[in-house]
Amino acid sequence: MTDQRGMSEPGAPGDPGRASNADERPKLEKPSAEVERPAGATRLPGAPRDSYTKMPTGPVGVEPVVASGPADTAGMPAVQWAPDDGTVAEDNTRLAPWALLAAIVALCASFFVGWGIPLAIVAVVAAIMSLRRPVESRGIALWALILGLAATIYSLGWLIWAGMQFENLG
Repeated sequence: MTDQRGMSEPGAPGDPGRASNADERPKLEKPSAEVERPAGATRLPGAPRDSYTKMPTGPVGVEPVVASGPADTAGMPAVQWAPDDGTVAEDNTRLAPWALLAAIVALCASFFVGWGIPLAIVAVVAAIMSLRRPVESRGIALWALILGLAATIYSLGWLIWAGMQFENLG
């Protein structure tokens, strides 16, 4: 390859100054006898290991396992295993339906008075908690969150309106 002046670039194909592939690799020379490596020093990266200085793992102690408990007819301890039929233990504590119920009651109350806001906040918090749990119904939890937020907004509207009415009285 030539540049604009007509001169060839160093390292271009066909350039006599270009090194062959064997010469391109850097050479690693062994240290001279004048260089000493202090005892306990870490080895240089890429330097070959002469031998292992430590065992890869420590010795593992083998201790007998003693099982206690009631024995079966063969003299072996009775072991009760969980069924491995692929079913997961059902968690009966459902939070999403309770959050939805609280949100509906808070929304109904917020149509008439503003004092339903504590129940609306409880419904929103319970809905957020149930959205984070994997066993809860996401649809019910989402409806509880939406209705709880609507109840909070309606209740805040009532409280703001009531505050403005008190200003008009005084």
